[in-house]
Amino acid sequence: MVLTIEKKLTLTDFLNMPETQPAAEFIHGEINYKSMPQGEHSRLQYILCLLINQVLEVKKTAIAFPELRCVFGGATIVPDIAIFRWERIPRNEIGKVANRFEIHPDWAIEILSPDQSVTKVIQKLLLCVENGTELGWLVDAKDESILVIDRDRRISQFRSHQLLPVPEGFSLELTPEQIFSRLIL
Repeated sequence: MVLTIEKKLTLTDFLNMPETQPAAEFIHGEINYKSMPQGEHSRLQYILCLLINQVLEVKKTAIAFPELRCVFGGATIVPDIAIFRWERIPRNEIGKVANRFEIHPDWAIEILSPDQSVTKVIQKLLLCVENGTELGWLVDAKDESILVIDRDRRISQFRSHQLLPVPEGFSLELTPEQIFSRLIL
């Protein structure tokens, strides 16, 4: 009789694997592959990064990074948009933005793709807030709503003209309507 013991994949093992397209994430010991973005998703990602950076980056308050690998809490995720407060942005020895972000984002935004599981995306945002992220947004273009997860793991839904919550100190005012209206060209 031969006894085989399967070694469970570790975060270090995962990080040593080659990058994939679309990106892979490692959460709760499992590998999950992100959906390949389609037009609506790509447009929303661009719009949100633009709207956020036009206000927050100019004031050196924060920067929104699209598709940035973040390693924290024994996991590695690639949020559609990861926003970091200016003073928390990892930098190299000469002050340039570092290549590796081994910290949680201050604000994480996920844009729901047609083939994604809402539950898995919410689990990813919960992982973020459980590890220090101040706010998570789940943008649903089909429903034209945005679910917001706060530090207390409360989930609220925002539609139309409702002002969306942003992390404390971010002077940014956005509504779902302002975001989704940019999908019409």
